[in-house]
Amino acid sequence: MNVREWRAGIAADAAFGVVAAAVLAFWASLIADSWGGGYWRFGCAAGAVVCVAALARRLDRTWAAVAGLAVAATAVLASRFAELPSEPGPGMALGLSVLVGSAVRALPVRAAGAVAGGGLAVAVGSVLSANTLTAGVPSVTVLNVAAWLAGVAAGLVPRLLDSRRRAAAEAVRRAERLALARELHDVVAHHVTGIVVQAQAARIVAGRSPEKVGGALADIEAAGSEALAAMRRVVGLLRDPAAPAAPTAPTGPAGLGELVERFTADGRAVRVRLPGEDETAAWPPEVAGTVYRVVQESLTNIARHAPHARSVTVSVEREGDAVTVEVADDSPRMPARHHQRGGYGLLGMRERIEALGGTLRAGPRPGRGWSVLATLPVPGNDRR
Repeated sequence: MNVREWRAGIAADAAFGVVAAAVLAFWASLIADSWGGGYWRFGCAAGAVVCVAALARRLDRTWAAVAGLAVAATAVLASRFAELPSEPGPGMALGLSVLVGSAVRALPVRAAGAVAGGGLAVAVGSVLSANTLTAGVPSVTVLNVAAWLAGVAAGLVPRLLDSRRRAAAEAVRRAERLALARELHDVVAHHVTGIVVQAQAARIVAGRSPEKVGGALADIEAAGSEALAAMRRVVGLLRDPAAPAAPTAPTGPAGLGELVERFTADGRAVRVRLPGEDETAAWPPEVAGTVYRVVQESLTNIARHAPHARSVTVSVEREGDAVTVEVADDSPRMPARHHQRGGYGLLGMRERIEALGGTLRAGPRPGRGWSVLATLPVPGNDRR
């Protein structure tokens, strides 16, 4: 939980505490006026206990819900046999609604269903505490069933939305892994093919003294051929036969230059820092392709979600054994931008980069603007 979510939770709990205290006090005053004496004390105390359990739900949602339901069931039975005002009252119903909604929102399916079922039992069981049944369904039962429905809806709707978001994110990860598998296949196939060719050439050169190196080179050739065939079989299972072949990205400074040039057609000023062709030629193909995809995705996000950005900086640099890619803009900060920019495109990029051992950070810049920073490792011996 980040600081923003923590503060929002504290504010929501504080607001709930104020509302619960006001409802309990209002209901106690009504009971005192209609019943007289100290009849309000029991209902007010029981309702306060349930509301405190609702405030403490973040510590343990299951036990908080169990405690609140137990107090509510006890209050219903006490009001039935001790001839007290009907329970659960409005304050207690409010606390139970929060407990049920919290359980449905966050607990596993079985535990959430059990808490929701217990809440419904208490709401329906409130009919036992009604002082008269001549007018149909008691108002206390209507109140509690309505509060239970509100709690279930408040917990179920965001739970379903989270489930859809997780499913969509998993679909993106799966698609990105398949694309990465295809690219890795091509890369590994290239290197393994080179091993096979070198081994075949070595066998020809060593033809004069096969007793020394012929057997070893034959083993190298066999191992390389077997690895290539195995890789093709595995990746062949991952490919979608109906899907067209993925186009090869025009990597390197020339490809990135064309990408930036298309982006500047909308009137934005772009400052570019790119390495030379000689340096990028030493990068593994999977690193060069990922660099291109990060820049492409970042510029696409700026075009979609930051139309007011007038200046963009694209920087690709080699630092030691890593390539650093940063795309930053100067767009004004908007309330909804954080949610919009956390799309599935960057999620796919994160999956690709982490699979290569790198890192990706995306977020607002100090003051204004947005930045995407990716770091990809490159073996030191690849540098020329």
